[in-house]
Amino acid sequence: MATTRRGRTYADRCGIARALDLVGERWALLVVRELLLGPKRFTDLRRGMPALGPDVLSQRLRELERAGIVERRRLAPPAASRVYALTGRGRELEQVVLALGRWGSAAPVPDGEPAFGADSAMLALKTMFDPERARGLELELELRLGPDRYRAAVSAGGLELERGEAEAPAATIATDPRTLAELAFRGADLERERAKGSVELEGDAAGMSRFLALFAPRTEG
Repeated sequence: MATTRRGRTYADRCGIARALDLVGERWALLVVRELLLGPKRFTDLRRGMPALGPDVLSQRLRELERAGIVERRRLAPPAASRVYALTGRGRELEQVVLALGRWGSAAPVPDGEPAFGADSAMLALKTMFDPERARGLELELELRLGPDRYRAAVSAGGLELERGEAEAPAATIATDPRTLAELAFRGADLERERAKGSVELEGDAAGMSRFLALFAPRTEG
């Protein structure tokens, strides 16, 4: 039987309450968010959640392991690193996390300079992806956000995003998460950002521009 939140429970038979027994603790769903695109080392998890201290992260990982949501693995040589990954049960949370992202996108942005990591930017793309705009588009790209690499493939009206390099991308973009958000969600001009030096682009610029147009929120009226 899955262990509940540090021994606490809502004592409610409702499925929502039982789900929150497992992932309702602070930071738990953000740990899941960080693992949706693939396994990560402990240090990579911390980089994606800079406001989360190592002790609390360790505690959340232990709780999620006990709940059967996260598991520890060792990567094959030459890496041979210990990483954390979602189990099959954990991967079922993807649609829950994306739905929360869509709902939360209407909330005010925190004051100051709130964190916006590379994986957060990628999941925001999945959250805001518009299949209708992607109709007829077949495209593979590589997105580089600092040290992180992602393969993006649009095919048959769907979007596939995964951590790692693309084998034969039509275009490669290198930028930071905030600039990517400006391009994808707020209609910033790609060529203007290139001229400013905030974006490096190789390959099919028109294809990249079309890709970035798949995510901007629709306007009413």
